[in-house]
Amino acid sequence: MKRIRKAVFPVGGLGTRFLPATKAMPKEMLTVVDKPLIQYAVEEAKAAGIEEFIFVTGRGKTAIEDHFDRSIELELTLSGRGHDKQLKELMNILPIEGTAMYTRQQEPLGLGHAVWCARHLVGDEPFAVLSADEMILGQTPCLKQLMDIYDQQGGNVVAVMDVPADQTNKYGIVETKDSGNLVSINGMVEKPEINKAPSTLAIIGRYILQPQIFDHLEKKERGVGNEIQLTDAMIKMIGEKPFHGLRVEGKRYDCGSKMGFLMAIVDNALNRDDLKDEFLEELQKAIMDKGRKCA
Repeated sequence: MKRIRKAVFPVGGLGTRFLPATKAMPKEMLTVVDKPLIQYAVEEAKAAGIEEFIFVTGRGKTAIEDHFDRSIELELTLSGRGHDKQLKELMNILPIEGTAMYTRQQEPLGLGHAVWCARHLVGDEPFAVLSADEMILGQTPCLKQLMDIYDQQGGNVVAVMDVPADQTNKYGIVETKDSGNLVSINGMVEKPEINKAPSTLAIIGRYILQPQIFDHLEKKERGVGNEIQLTDAMIKMIGEKPFHGLRVEGKRYDCGSKMGFLMAIVDNALNRDDLKDEFLEELQKAIMDKGRKCA
């Protein structure tokens, strides 16, 4: 059983839900407190032991490449001014030379298409996929939890969570006969209405997949939204090798939505020792002031 060394980050989407902010800036560069979403995802992958980072970008996404590259002028300025802490933080962002790779998704044809664009960089080995839109914070990094299951079970593993019945049409929904945190997956449906959903157990943007997924994505079959859906290709892999869903530990934020993004900022600020006291005080003031105005 090959270990997981590579992670794919599909970052070629248009980010239309955050326009006009994302007109000239990638949505993955939206910041939660003082780090962009893509950095949280990369740090999660590093903490899980990932060695190679594959970014599937699109037009106007060069800011992501720049973020994970050196800025000599900035480094010299920080050094000259004695800002050693900030300089160290910048240097810690950088991947080891030659471990960050970029390929272009020339058309936004769906998540499955984005993953397929990374096929030559992934090669013939299992790999991880992380959606930067999904921030999942817990004591153990989400991807590390999946990799621990992979080490035990092999095959394919995806992160899942229970969602309200009226939200099944926003996710890939799995079919299983099991209960508990680890379930065997018997089927999947992409964004079904509740009357067609096999469960309310949704896939939430973290995957460990076998390379055979590329054989199915190669056919470029269109699914929901006339896009090449990763879920449709995963369905065809069920039965070939073990396929599990893990109810991961941690709090999940859908940062592709405005409310989820705002809650990620609030909770992250409240969890930081350098911000929580002052931020909580200001937040309470704002809530009280809003209450008086509404009274």
